[in-house]
Amino acid sequence: MNEQHSGGEARRNRRSRDKQAVVPEAEFDSYYGRPVIKPPVWKVPDVPAYLYLGGTAGVSSLMGEFAALTGRPRLRRVGRLAGSVGSLASVGALIHDLGRPERFLNMLRVFKPTSPLSVGTWILSPFSAMASATAVSEVTGLLPTLARISGATAGVLGPAMVTYTAVLLSDTAVPAWHEGYRKLPFVFAGSALTSGAAVAMVAVPTHEAAPARRLAAGGAGLEIAAATLLEKRIGLPGQAYHRGRAGKLMRIARACTVAGGLAAPFAGRSRVLSVLAGLSLTAGAVVTRFGVFEAGMASARDPQYTVVPQRERLAERAAAEG
Repeated sequence: MNEQHSGGEARRNRRSRDKQAVVPEAEFDSYYGRPVIKPPVWKVPDVPAYLYLGGTAGVSSLMGEFAALTGRPRLRRVGRLAGSVGSLASVGALIHDLGRPERFLNMLRVFKPTSPLSVGTWILSPFSAMASATAVSEVTGLLPTLARISGATAGVLGPAMVTYTAVLLSDTAVPAWHEGYRKLPFVFAGSALTSGAAVAMVAVPTHEAAPARRLAAGGAGLEIAAATLLEKRIGLPGQAYHRGRAGKLMRIARACTVAGGLAAPFAGRSRVLSVLAGLSLTAGAVVTRFGVFEAGMASARDPQYTVVPQRERLAERAAAEG
């Protein structure tokens, strides 16, 4: 009887262990099956392209005006043309995201400081107008005095073009963007410096492109450092930058940026190396914008990125008050 009892108990224990073995570990992957916040309804590739083109245009215009002051005609021409083309293409991407051109005009009629695209419209519109006027004068040779004024104005607006999109993304409720409000502007600034410099490295003779090479190397270092801090120093939402599709994009961007940044200081010796380094930096800058965008969307869809940081802040507040 005891042996039968012991055997039955052993069989029950084995069945219990087998059942436990197939039960997966609990994971926080939903909040009543729904996201806590609504992901933005922005389109791909429109908004990532808008982010990339605006930053590139801002740095290109700054570089063009620097070249005008330092006697580098080819660099001046490329910088001014890239500033114009980039800003107009950015306007086109924004209009396409909005769906109809009249929506863009309506955004000019009403200024909404809480809307990233509204603020972007009010920065982008005067910049693109000034950059385009400068480019027309550069190509036609007409009204050089006007070109100096419009070029200087575009140069003043250039820094805003470089970082305003990061500030505005950070102002949303999207966890991967909002929690990175101190780091994301530096990521975008470094990325814009490399992309603007890359245009010059590809299109300008090496003997005039020395400022672009220095800018590319510095921008690459800034971008890599800021992106590393963004992933590691903002808590749980930082994981969105190295998981899934966003993680793959950010790793590709890092590889391209590191390769181009390391090659940039030596690119003055070879036109081929200059072009290859510029293309690598361009790829890195483009993919960075797509990676940041995808990380934000992923963090908005997954409620843990919203709920867990909120719980942690409440616990810290309770501990401080208690």
